[in-house]
Amino acid sequence: MLTGLGITAGYQAPVITDVSLTVHPGQTVGLAGPSGSDKSTLARVLALLHKPFAGTVEIDGETVTGFRFKAAQRTRIGVLFQQPRLSVDPRFTLRRAIAEPGGDRVGELADLVMLTDDLLGRRPHEVSDGQLQRACLARALALNPRYLICDEMTTMLDASTTAALVGVIRAYQRESGAGVLAISHDTTLLTRWADETVRLSAPLPR
Repeated sequence: MLTGLGITAGYQAPVITDVSLTVHPGQTVGLAGPSGSDKSTLARVLALLHKPFAGTVEIDGETVTGFRFKAAQRTRIGVLFQQPRLSVDPRFTLRRAIAEPGGDRVGELADLVMLTDDLLGRRPHEVSDGQLQRACLARALALNPRYLICDEMTTMLDASTTAALVGVIRAYQRESGAGVLAISHDTTLLTRWADETVRLSAPLPR
């Protein structure tokens, strides 16, 4: 039904209804909307972390039928969340966090996101939000995902770190042809970054 990563779904109550979204390989789609419009819920459905209330998610023409348990499908999707400190085990060093998905590319990935070797031996509480988010991006790219979901990834970052991370993602897209879903309340960022932007409406009273 859809090329790339798509959804027509609601979730639970449902809080989202009648949403259709497609991300083609090599394309960056922005997702905007006011607070409470459930952008992050949609992101988690697309990342196969939540099962949709109705409708389907397809990856490269293949309908997803088992959420949370489809390892082969989930490894095609990398996810970068808004709060890196909730995304990394506080006991892990940055080196271990990057290596968590598997593989032996820690040094290569650290260079890609501009993390120095001394930072790799530190734990989350010993680094800044920007440094930790760089490590999270390296981890998200570790398995060479076909699609990358960035859920408000720049909210806690300064302008220079935001520009650096977006630059890394764009370079990865050029090399791999990956599709990107960029979720943000920053319309200026989406205007500069995304090829097109989908906007969710304000939620109705419940």
